[in-house]
Amino acid sequence: MTANHSDQIFRQQLIGGILVFFGAILFSTKAVMVKLAYQYEIDSISLLALRFSFSLPFYLGMNWWWRRKQTKVYKMNRKEWIQLAGVGVLGYYLASLLDFIGLQYITASMERLILFLYPTIVVIISFLFFKKPIYRSQVIALVLTYIGIGLAFFEGLQLSNQPNFALGGFLIFLCAIAYAMFLIGTGEIIPKLGTIRFTSLALTMSSIAILLQHLILYQWDLFGFAWQVYALGILMAIVATVIPSFMVSEGIRLIGASNASIVGSVGPISTIILAYIFLGERLGPLQFVGTGIVILGVLVVTLKKK
Repeated sequence: MTANHSDQIFRQQLIGGILVFFGAILFSTKAVMVKLAYQYEIDSISLLALRFSFSLPFYLGMNWWWRRKQTKVYKMNRKEWIQLAGVGVLGYYLASLLDFIGLQYITASMERLILFLYPTIVVIISFLFFKKPIYRSQVIALVLTYIGIGLAFFEGLQLSNQPNFALGGFLIFLCAIAYAMFLIGTGEIIPKLGTIRFTSLALTMSSIAILLQHLILYQWDLFGFAWQVYALGILMAIVATVIPSFMVSEGIRLIGASNASIVGSVGPISTIILAYIFLGERLGPLQFVGTGIVILGVLVVTLKKK
């Protein structure tokens, strides 16, 4: 291996790591923005519709820009279109819907911690439905992560004044399952489409799904909220959705999904810090211990294959 090639690999790893690191931090701002928006009397469906309404033009524009640059575009068949729609709606529409509803009942810090279970859920789903073996390190990771969640959730239940705290936690857990299934389903289609085209098309389909739901439920009545809601909606769309979605996708392409999961461990920590600053959220001692155990468990499952 030449020195130039080694330098190129190092730069690629560095750039990919930086993209995932800051992308994970930007993604972590979403929960804080959602909690801030709920202070202005907006329902979860309308807030989600605003997020995707402001995001949609960017994804349409990125897809148009990408197609203009290509001399040859991969032509998808009907099965691949259905697969794309399925994983896109599952990973961005359903997961986001469960997430936004769940955030009505639990703290932003707890939300991010539960969501961070998705790497272990991928392992479980792969074993149950695709007969992939579970290695010793993965068993250790599963035990650690769910002990950590149990500790954090138990103390959160004791400290919370919200009667639906358990329901919120369950909805966020379902969100993590949906996102894990999305990751499994993208394994074949992303290499064919590339990160920009896949992300643009998947988010476009998800945007259409939530806007159709809002049309049915509320007839697109999105114009009577406080100005702060729209400001947060724009920030959520650009800062917590569009920019990090491309950053993380490109980072995964450069350093791989396992390394990206490790770097993405900054997400729960970032959310805890931001929630402390902007929401005044406090974690009890067991929740801090649980957070550390969960992060350790995810590191175990991503650092080792056996």
